[in-house]
Amino acid sequence: MDAPIERDPSEISYDEQRYPARPRRLRPRDQLRSGSLRRFVSDPRTANGTNPAYVEWLVRQSMLKDADVLARTLSGQPSMWRNPYARPDARRAIETSDVWFTAYPLSLITRAGESFLQALGDDRLWQAFEKIGINGLHTGPVKRAGGITGWQQTPSVDGHFDRISTQIDPDFGDEAAVRRLADVADSHGGSVIDDIVPGHTGKGADFRLAEMAYKDYPGIYHMIEIPPEDWNLLPEVPEGRDSVNLDPAQERELSERGYIIGELQRVIFYTPGVKETNWSATAAVTGTDGQDRRWVYLHYFKEGQPSINWLDPTFSGMRLVIGDALHSLGELGTSALRLDANGFLGVEKSTEGLPAWSEGHPLSQAANHIIAGMVRKVGGFTFQELNLTMEDIRDTGAVGADLSYDFVTRPAYHHALATGSTEFLRLALNTSLATGVEPVQLVHGLQNHDELTYELVHWATTHRDDVFEFRHAEVTGLELAQHIRAELTEVLTVGADYNLVFTQNGIACTTASLIAASQGRATLDDITDEDAASIRDAHLLLARYNAWQPGVFALSGWDLTGSLTLPAEEVRSLIATGDTRWIERGAHDLLDVDPDATRSAAGMPRARALYGALPAQLEDPDSFASGLRHVLDVRRAHGIAVATQVDIPQVAHPSMLVMVHRLDGGDATLEDAPLQITVLNFSSETIDGTVRSDSLVPRSGVIDAESGESVGRVDDLQSFPLQLGPYEGRFLIFEAPEPEELHPVTRAIHIIPTA
Repeated sequence: MDAPIERDPSEISYDEQRYPARPRRLRPRDQLRSGSLRRFVSDPRTANGTNPAYVEWLVRQSMLKDADVLARTLSGQPSMWRNPYARPDARRAIETSDVWFTAYPLSLITRAGESFLQALGDDRLWQAFEKIGINGLHTGPVKRAGGITGWQQTPSVDGHFDRISTQIDPDFGDEAAVRRLADVADSHGGSVIDDIVPGHTGKGADFRLAEMAYKDYPGIYHMIEIPPEDWNLLPEVPEGRDSVNLDPAQERELSERGYIIGELQRVIFYTPGVKETNWSATAAVTGTDGQDRRWVYLHYFKEGQPSINWLDPTFSGMRLVIGDALHSLGELGTSALRLDANGFLGVEKSTEGLPAWSEGHPLSQAANHIIAGMVRKVGGFTFQELNLTMEDIRDTGAVGADLSYDFVTRPAYHHALATGSTEFLRLALNTSLATGVEPVQLVHGLQNHDELTYELVHWATTHRDDVFEFRHAEVTGLELAQHIRAELTEVLTVGADYNLVFTQNGIACTTASLIAASQGRATLDDITDEDAASIRDAHLLLARYNAWQPGVFALSGWDLTGSLTLPAEEVRSLIATGDTRWIERGAHDLLDVDPDATRSAAGMPRARALYGALPAQLEDPDSFASGLRHVLDVRRAHGIAVATQVDIPQVAHPSMLVMVHRLDGGDATLEDAPLQITVLNFSSETIDGTVRSDSLVPRSGVIDAESGESVGRVDDLQSFPLQLGPYEGRFLIFEAPEPEELHPVTRAIHIIPTA
């Protein structure tokens, strides 16, 4: 330690003036490490920074290296200036493809020797998609994911959302298969959508090079080098592990000492003893200079998903993400990209005693603008997975992604089905309209690879103290969120043992298993083949809800086949750490290519499918796929995908939902654009109700668009009666109002009597 310098107390050094409260070890001078040129002679098998061959091996497969190479090939080319890019355009994106199939690589059953991507490029599959009305395919994550330990690749820790390379994972196919898939899709009027992950990577080559302090790789991540004299503040890393999650006390200590910004607004995937904070500490890593370092790094999600730093002076993280995006669009031929977990791209220390600002940060909006702008610049579009408040979705969507995943109403329509009451759904829809999030901006989905998210961030965070009217009482936003979560949990998991809570985020279930629980089936064995018809009817109701409003409609293979959840014991090893979502990711066979297969090529057990494969369904007029085909025919015939939602009125029956739309193609100046109304019954009973809206024109004729039959006429109170069968939905359009009948006016005539 340096000896103290004697001087007049009135004199202070530049460091003391510039950094009055900063410990000496954190001042710039104390952070500089003395160094000199070093030479190493190492075993060629050594897997650390002292082996140039190992470092070069990592560099060759790093995403940052690929991004730099790709950027140089595109820079200065005229193709980079042919498309407008500044403003999102939801309707342009929807006109490219408006009904999406969301695939999941680990769960698709393929022919023997056929890869996932080859199976998706099967012309028979696209013939079936074209008959149903599907014109977009979201591949899911297909690039290498997981990590690298030594010379070996390690498996993904989050369903391939911990990307470590721009290369296609050979387990799923190759780049040639992606290009063929894009060509086949195009021949059937479809397009292909890929993923990028702007918030984190896995622990691949880029992270290992960052740990070695190699060039500008540490700038990719939110990672802080802790000097050896403070390693005692870090947890011990057991043999066989490369990092350990900090506990709250360690997080607080490192924050108070100025190393990290400390506690964030929430801990996603919180699990006691596994993930209690958003920070982890590495073991000692030997760098390219021979020095051992320990780092603390940020990860919003799992320990194996280090967060990307979007505001580092090297801009390494930004370069990596943009390179990955351009590779998908320019090299593979995809048309659009899903931005996974893109709401967590900015983080900043808050005032004393408050958690760090990590959600709704302006840097996230700026970073999303850059990503989406670059994608639009090369002719594509993006949609975002942003589970934050409606204001965050609105503000980020105003400059960033063209579309946003529907976290606004997805838990609400599940709640409506589970309880038979649409009150919370109507509240969510009206709040969305009032906030400025129009349904045309959203991707309305049935099931995907994730859980039924019920965090209800809008109500539980920013609006936690706001008062809302619900069930004839005033409740706060937090109370409302807690009540909705409790009811969903009771119906879907307590009343049914085959759906499971997923940490604090939601419920692991399929659409079919959610419906079965709502219909009172307590176990998987209780769901009989005879129940398939009622489950199908409710499933089609949810399809009508999502498809018969503006925006994109999305569904998965689990939806098309009516898959149920897997028994927990079949995926016990996968859910051992608390990730219960694996029960909803059962294998399914869309084309009946291997009826005897019990698992997918990736090893996922086959789920029980209530509806069966698509070829047989399309020959059966009463099947789910045939019913879906009619739903989508109506959707396309009337242009509802690019319409404008104008009203979510009150209803006469608690199970009824009414959505009023103007079929204007998004042109608000068309004041005489025709109206359309979607009316749905979220119960298993026949209901009688009245449809009323201030938008309706008295004496207009009401027509069922599916059957062409007259339903009635709007009365002078701007309403009409309607009966709906169990889980029934109606797509109603209007004829011009009848002219008002003119009746002769009868007046009394004064008769003057004669004299």
